[in-house]
Amino acid sequence: MSSVEALRIVIVAPDSLALDRADPMAESEARRSRELRIGLLQNGCNIVAVLPADVFLPDRLAQIGPDMIIVDAESQARDTLEHVVMATRDARRPIVLFTEDNDTTHVRDAIAAGVTAYVVAGLAPDRVRPVLDVALARFQHEESMRRELADARSQLSERKAIDRAKGLLMQRQSLSEEAAYARLRKAAMDKGLKVAEVAQRILDVADLLG
Repeated sequence: MSSVEALRIVIVAPDSLALDRADPMAESEARRSRELRIGLLQNGCNIVAVLPADVFLPDRLAQIGPDMIIVDAESQARDTLEHVVMATRDARRPIVLFTEDNDTTHVRDAIAAGVTAYVVAGLAPDRVRPVLDVALARFQHEESMRRELADARSQLSERKAIDRAKGLLMQRQSLSEEAAYARLRKAAMDKGLKVAEVAQRILDVADLLG
């Protein structure tokens, strides 16, 4: 995901066919929704689907695999967001919310839950691209930080497993620390595994045997 033009976007929005055209508020929401989609198309975005926020959303998103999700919500923004956040738990994607809901008391919760950008009130077409650019950059930065944190935790866990396995070998086979590690490393080379994987196997067997 390197540019807005290349983005495959799914819009999550209420069913426009179900809106009551006689309701001025509904008509206003429909007009805003059309303006948003026009703005996206004018900025070269590829709208691959428009989906309702229902129980089928996770499966539909998994099948489509979009690069970005845009939530076009009105007064029920919070309910819609809950559906979208739940649908992207296992496959994180940038989520941008456009809403007319002036109740921003849950903005912090929405951002914490995974919403990348939260835009209240109307948005002129020439402002769409900057919003998506910032949302994409923020998402990529957060994902990079998330991967770095996961890597650091994994390395720490591996280090602890190796140290525990060395301790077992030193205790049960009267080896020095250097000899214990050398035995772990040789076993890893012989089996085509990482030293940490061999260490974890030793720990698993030790736990099993007691």
